[in-house]
Amino acid sequence: MTGVIIGWKRKEPAFLLLYIVVVFIYFIHRTLQLAHEHKSKLYGLRPGWLFPYSLNDVSDAQWRNFRGNLPILTSVFALFAVVANALKAFLSLGAKGMSISWILISLAYLAYLHGAWYFFLFPQMLYSFLFLQIFARTKYFSFAIWVFNIFVLVCNRIYEGYSFSIFGEQWAYLDNFRGTFRWHICFNFVILRMLSFGYDYHWANQQRHFDQRKHIQRCHTCKSGGICYQLLQERSVPIDNFSFSVYLSYLVYAPLYLAGPIISFNAFASQLDMPARIFATRDVLWYGLRWIFSFMIIEIMNHLFHYNAFAVSGLWKSLSPMDMFIITYGVLNFMWLKFFLIWRYFRLWSLISGIEAPENMPRCINNCYNLESFWKNWHASYNRWLVRYIYIPLGGSRTKFLNIWVIFTFVAIWHDLEWKLLSWAWLTCLFFIPEMVAKSAISTLQVETASGKLLSRELKAVAGAITITCLMVANFAGYVVGPSGVNWIISRFSSREGLPVLCWMMVTFYLAVKLILHIEDAKRKQQ
Repeated sequence: MTGVIIGWKRKEPAFLLLYIVVVFIYFIHRTLQLAHEHKSKLYGLRPGWLFPYSLNDVSDAQWRNFRGNLPILTSVFALFAVVANALKAFLSLGAKGMSISWILISLAYLAYLHGAWYFFLFPQMLYSFLFLQIFARTKYFSFAIWVFNIFVLVCNRIYEGYSFSIFGEQWAYLDNFRGTFRWHICFNFVILRMLSFGYDYHWANQQRHFDQRKHIQRCHTCKSGGICYQLLQERSVPIDNFSFSVYLSYLVYAPLYLAGPIISFNAFASQLDMPARIFATRDVLWYGLRWIFSFMIIEIMNHLFHYNAFAVSGLWKSLSPMDMFIITYGVLNFMWLKFFLIWRYFRLWSLISGIEAPENMPRCINNCYNLESFWKNWHASYNRWLVRYIYIPLGGSRTKFLNIWVIFTFVAIWHDLEWKLLSWAWLTCLFFIPEMVAKSAISTLQVETASGKLLSRELKAVAGAITITCLMVANFAGYVVGPSGVNWIISRFSSREGLPVLCWMMVTFYLAVKLILHIEDAKRKQQ
């Protein structure tokens, strides 16, 4: 029996790979047909540039704005990087000197982004700093800082960034100078930075202990003479670096201001003094080339498949269950690649400017088969932030079943005040709990026999198929159809026409997870 299991295990990866390749070929063929059949009904298609007579899907407003502003953003960030690196090299500026330099550079950037409306940013930043001087050393710190920042976040959204007319009609004309981006949307990231500064300042005053020697012994990067991001984050900076100039430069640091990735205050302030230089110049160049290659992939996708246009146009409701599944899967892959490109673009300019930020998309969406790995690898810097400033202060793993509800509710409110995002958050929590229970149960079991390991692998694959399905439903509900569309999706796939598609979909996900497990095994053997 053991010999049969081992023999099949060697042949199985080739079969699984062949099956997945065939599925993807069918997906591509069918999507091309759908795009051709419905192109006259799709919203947001514009004349393309890649292929003759092609149409480019720019129906996603976020991608359209980013793509349209790429030339000017690239020119501006290139200038900023040259100026910042020249000041650092020729004047040997320390943390305070570089913070003032970045404040001046970033103020010019914010004036372009927000026009006259950037006036509304600075009072809130100043109030937050003064607020922390009062509460950072008190036992009411956590309660006070969260009440203050949630209040600011909600008010900014309710009043949509406010208006100059509140100061009198003579100032109302300034409302016409709004710049290119709404300041209160960008301020969501500033809220995270204000909270990070507050907690890092609070912990520095408490002289929170971090075992640096133990970390260096375990970390490959630090052991080999480098400095990893975790060390930069956990090691407190000198109390002098918690000055207003460093604080303000952290909040408005140009390369990461608009979209992140999110970096902790400790990590940022450490690198103002001494850049980590984890990446060599060759690595940064290679990083940029990979970004260009990924940009071409999304351009090809948008010229040929028009996934997002199907979602925006509402045409997915008229499709068969199989076609609906293909479009949904395509929309989620488009979203992943869009955020991948946006976050890596700004991280690239931050690296060039001497500040290393966490990677936001370290793993492909198609390589995540459980909720934990998905959230660790989707907006990974935000996940680090949530763990450091919410999950651990709330009790960590001791209260994890309660923590996830608090965390995902905050994530939904932080994104926007919409019911569909709250429904996404609570659906994700409902899907998360069974996985957490199952993992706790499996971790207590010791599987030694070949048949036991086979059973464990099969259970992982089944659980992975269910999780991927739940993730698709939760994210499609959160970003496309809203809570009212969930019932429609369920009824569609529970119909006579939809049930066979649902079964096939689950089998395909099951086989895909098995292939991922084989790849993970091969990687472990190489280590």
